[in-house]
Amino acid sequence: MSKPQSAESHAKMVPLYHYVTFGLIFIPTIYFLYLTFKAPSVQALMTAAFGVGVILATFFARVFPLGVQDRVIRLEERMRLTRVLPVEMHESIDSISTAHLIGLRFAPDDELEDLVRRVQSGDLADRKAVKMAIKNWRADHQRI
Repeated sequence: MSKPQSAESHAKMVPLYHYVTFGLIFIPTIYFLYLTFKAPSVQALMTAAFGVGVILATFFARVFPLGVQDRVIRLEERMRLTRVLPVEMHESIDSISTAHLIGLRFAPDDELEDLVRRVQSGDLADRKAVKMAIKNWRADHQRI
């Protein structure tokens, strides 16, 4: 079973990806760039360009799925808000930013109405503020 989550411990780090893979790509690329400046040649330049390309590909291989995940969270949370919030609050659901919705996904149903009101009043300025305002954390063990 996964360890309990909270606002302080919910970030997901995959050491093999975040540290090892990036290090295995970054360190040689720095060396290739060094060689390009120390002993310029077409081969050194192409090797350095390849290294930079791999770093960019690795970066975007992480960023693009996170963008899709944010869109899915936005859809899921809008559907949940429609189910949980009183009818008179439904027309304001679309005005809640994606960042706020990402924070709200950790809130249990019984805290949502108050948190949404605080978001709309400007009391909770960003995703972190929403997360810190949650009293009973609702874990998300399926995120990427």
